[in-house]
Amino acid sequence: MKNIDYKSEIQRLKKEKNAVILAHYYQEDDVQDVADFLGDSLNLSQTAVSTDADIIVFCGVHFMAETAKILSPNKKVLLPVMNADCLMAQTITKKDLQKYKDEHPDTKIITYVNTTAEIKALSDCICTSTNGLKIIEHYLDQGEKILYTPDQNLGKYAMKISGKQFEVWNGCCPIHHFLDKRKVLKQKELHPDALIIAHPECQLDILEISDYVGSTAQLLSFVKKSEAKEFIVCTEKGVLHPMKTQNPDKTFYLGSPTLSCHDMKKTRLEDVYNCLLNETNEIFVDEEVSRKAVKALNTMLELSK
Repeated sequence: MKNIDYKSEIQRLKKEKNAVILAHYYQEDDVQDVADFLGDSLNLSQTAVSTDADIIVFCGVHFMAETAKILSPNKKVLLPVMNADCLMAQTITKKDLQKYKDEHPDTKIITYVNTTAEIKALSDCICTSTNGLKIIEHYLDQGEKILYTPDQNLGKYAMKISGKQFEVWNGCCPIHHFLDKRKVLKQKELHPDALIIAHPECQLDILEISDYVGSTAQLLSFVKKSEAKEFIVCTEKGVLHPMKTQNPDKTFYLGSPTLSCHDMKKTRLEDVYNCLLNETNEIFVDEEVSRKAVKALNTMLELSK
């Protein structure tokens, strides 16, 4: 096994099996490099729909592969490492959300994409870090009562931006949530000309000292367009690879060495190869769950226009 050239073998198998490889920005650098498409979770799932591939290999975590299957039900979706999960997605269960819905029947459930298919199926609308503020604002403007779930930090950021109050679930991404403001300020002290850029999954104390707040894709776009030459990056470290590749003349400093997702880093080239070779770790989603989840996803797409 050690003598296998995984990169070339993966390329061969892709052609042989009419497969496409999707990789999230938080994956290891060499996994990103073999991907046909690199992006954030929902964008990748939408990209998969538009390809004519028979097989989708999703290098990410479980909920991402589920979303790809929901949007491409007739394609075979494979996840290289089946126990690659999302800690944020684990902060909300079907039982708990159903209980809330039963007790608050007039409240709209706005759900972050970092959730299981079962949670999406119980939701009125899905959102991402890119369109979350817009979608929340839409429902608030309609005078609706809303519960934003499960990421408390993006919810609190939306409240700060909108000046309006609503309920938020007590969930988070611990990688972002526990970023220490003191470490970020230490980086700023060491690199005073660097701009601080942060993902809205960080707590408000980080977002308030940031020069720019946005989704992973928005952070990449901001860096590319910015005239600044140095950046302190407050999100998962995997994004540094495309940032450096796209901006070789710029320098990047991670807000803290703790910004690394263990589950995102589980996937190795060997896993991608074995998964594609043997067509293992196929993702399945219950038909009724998928139907309801698609409805919530389509509502998001309609409101994002």
